[in-house]
Amino acid sequence: MAIDYPTQSPVSFPISFYGVCWLFITLFAVLCLCALSPVVIAAQANQNSNSESESAAVVELSAPKSVKKLIKKHISLPEEPFAHDIAQAAFVRKIRQEIKELLATEGYFTSTVTLEDHLTGEKPTLKVVPGPRTRVTEVTIEFQGDLAVEAPEHHQRIEQLRASWLLTPRKFFRSSAWEEAKAALLSSVAEREYAAAQIVSSQAEVDPAAASAKLRIVIDSGPVFYFGDLQITGLERYDQSLISNYASFQKGDPYHRDKLLAFQAALQNIPHLSSASVSIRPDIAYHQAIPVEVILTEAHSRRIAIGAGYSTNTGARGEINYRNYNFLNRALNMSSLLRYEQKRQIFSAKIDTVPDENNYLYSLGARVERTDIEDLRTFNQKVSLTRDRTMEKMRTQLGIAWQREERQPVGAPDTTAHALALDTWWRYHNVDNPLHARRGHITEMRIGGGSQYLLSKRDFVRTYARHQHWWPIGARDVLFLRAEVGYTLASSRDGIPQEYLFRAGGIQSVRGYDFLSLGVREGDAIVGGRTLGTGTLEYVRWFTENWGTALFADVGDAADSWRSFKPSLGYGSGIRWRSPAGPLALDLARRHDTGTLRVHFSIAVAF
Repeated sequence: MAIDYPTQSPVSFPISFYGVCWLFITLFAVLCLCALSPVVIAAQANQNSNSESESAAVVELSAPKSVKKLIKKHISLPEEPFAHDIAQAAFVRKIRQEIKELLATEGYFTSTVTLEDHLTGEKPTLKVVPGPRTRVTEVTIEFQGDLAVEAPEHHQRIEQLRASWLLTPRKFFRSSAWEEAKAALLSSVAEREYAAAQIVSSQAEVDPAAASAKLRIVIDSGPVFYFGDLQITGLERYDQSLISNYASFQKGDPYHRDKLLAFQAALQNIPHLSSASVSIRPDIAYHQAIPVEVILTEAHSRRIAIGAGYSTNTGARGEINYRNYNFLNRALNMSSLLRYEQKRQIFSAKIDTVPDENNYLYSLGARVERTDIEDLRTFNQKVSLTRDRTMEKMRTQLGIAWQREERQPVGAPDTTAHALALDTWWRYHNVDNPLHARRGHITEMRIGGGSQYLLSKRDFVRTYARHQHWWPIGARDVLFLRAEVGYTLASSRDGIPQEYLFRAGGIQSVRGYDFLSLGVREGDAIVGGRTLGTGTLEYVRWFTENWGTALFADVGDAADSWRSFKPSLGYGSGIRWRSPAGPLALDLARRHDTGTLRVHFSIAVAF
């Protein structure tokens, strides 16, 4: 049995002020020491190593800071005294050649290296004068092949390629930068249409006296390549249409490397396969229809997972998850889940089709759920049919669902709600890193509703929108903004299932408050209201690559109308860790109206 911790598990509980302060300070200090001690030890060890190396050498090195570190890194100085003058002369000849060649790679072509003897008992000094550093003064980039044929689109692309050249005039000439610039230019030509592009000639003409370099490179693009048939190997249980539907290109489309990579990434993410490789062989003889080689390894079609965990929100839990990726031998994805928690129990089953040629996926699902949160007990049964489409940066979903819900609020009458709702959902994301976003934004919108004339107890229309934005500050820091708003248009909340109403509080909502504790009071229970509005402003200061601290403020409320809407405020600070599983957050939040302090813990992507 594997212990399975929830990927998004907000934890919130009240504790005393002084106890929290001491706990928080102690934990923060321990984490900082754990994070920094390896760095300090490594730095000390490195310093000791360098000191020992310098003291052991029988020759002192004298060179400008710009090259001294480079020489120490790549050149070994003698640790034994010279046996005689001949050995010393041989050393000088050898070290002079090595240093000159090393400095030439960094653009120093007129360096001088001399060994100066001192009084008896003093170390001789190896003196290095690098001379002026060579700069690029001229760059010539020429093209041959189909790309050189006179055409407006070719002219525009050539200008773009020349503008993207990395080693531009006035920059220092370095051998590694020269090779990197050539490789980047060739890659840019070959990534689209010209898969067989190659460098015909390249030359760096260096004038040591003038400390200048003239660069010239000629690239032959070759002919335009077009996608041909898919050559799929490794399939046994599934039809080839399962694979071809994930390709974003058709036979006869111009070659594009990004489309191949996207095709491979899509195949690697589907559960039917354990591995996938997509490639072409850029043979000019087949440029009019280049075969696309797809090498696959199928995964086991059935999986069972057993897990256990604990959350302060819902208590201890255990679950069993069963999946069949080849249900009815049609590559259908059937999944079922049985989860038992102290405050919530769920049984669900769903069947998904594979995406078709237009990237649409259809799902048929059923769910039974019991909850007991904030003195509101619910028993919900739901059946749904949805159509889902996932693109590179956008996902859309259209569905219809019928559900029946029994509500038992403590201190108020029991009620029953049911609805047949048509729902649509749209999400656009553009972030630099899905796990650790630092730049970008995500926007999500949802609208749905039901009618009394179509199996619903009440007419309603539910609208919801959320936006999240990340701005990089300085070299590492991040400013994060989140805003969400929701409104259910209806004459009353009675008869509407909780899914189409709103509650707030907790992680990714208003910290300082219990999970879903902001809403409408009905008896002793908190139930969903028809309005929602929350927002977050958070600044994260990263001290190292993986450790940082955050300052935040949350505001918001859920109510039955905008007139009764009274925003609640929570604020505080926390610790951040970029764990392999995602960003970990440990926050200490203060509820503004009562001064109550709560600790919130989560490890999840904030999407």
